[in-house]
Amino acid sequence: MAKKKVKNILISQPKPTDENSPYYKLRDKWGVTLEFRKLISIEGVTTNEFRKQGVNPLDYTAVVFTSKYAIDHFFRILKDLKIELPPDTKFFCVSEATAKYLQKYVVIRKRKLFVGERTSKDLIELVKKHPKDKYLFPCSQIHTQHLTDWMATNSYNFRNVIIYNTVSSDLSDIKDLAFDMICFYSPSGIESLQDNFPSWTQGETAIAVFGPTTAQAAREAGLRVDVEAPTPSQPSMIGAIEEYLKESNKK
Repeated sequence: MAKKKVKNILISQPKPTDENSPYYKLRDKWGVTLEFRKLISIEGVTTNEFRKQGVNPLDYTAVVFTSKYAIDHFFRILKDLKIELPPDTKFFCVSEATAKYLQKYVVIRKRKLFVGERTSKDLIELVKKHPKDKYLFPCSQIHTQHLTDWMATNSYNFRNVIIYNTVSSDLSDIKDLAFDMICFYSPSGIESLQDNFPSWTQGETAIAVFGPTTAQAAREAGLRVDVEAPTPSQPSMIGAIEEYLKESNKK
């Protein structure tokens, strides 16, 4: 099936503030209109809601972070509870970007830090080297379970703790989804689409997804995935979109 020419794209992320953003370069190169719109909102749990989960962070020797949101809300809770983690607490971060963000709250050079390549699956090999630790996994009510499923199967000592919730944004101001391409970056974005537009059908709209769990959520929702990243040839969403545009928008 011939690809429909892409004229406008909905990017389900905040609008970049950097004028040199790759998204703007993509826009200028291909003459497409980009609309940036968050499909989800993040709501941190209250201190009381955290307490009701019966978790004492000091009972754990390692903390796993898979997002910046998890870092922000975890340390917010620690501050509210006046808890300071011991110097020997280990931190496992899903990526270099997440590890770098952690420096907002801790002095990394004084900590035991272990960093994955990109996904929670990457952390498995690192966790294997520390089988005796007690792991705390701050997360939202919707989270990828590759790592925790593996830890449960292999009898590791770990506990999930919900520190923020992912909720669908109110998109009632968007009258319809008249976009040639919609880009999703999380399963929650797929859920938001369904919440806000329950009768929407994909038709010729191209669906772009980032990450295997997002791709899975899209297909489970009955959507046709046209653009997928990361892949060995296209590690970034921008690169994957451009590869699609080379076919859809060729003259």
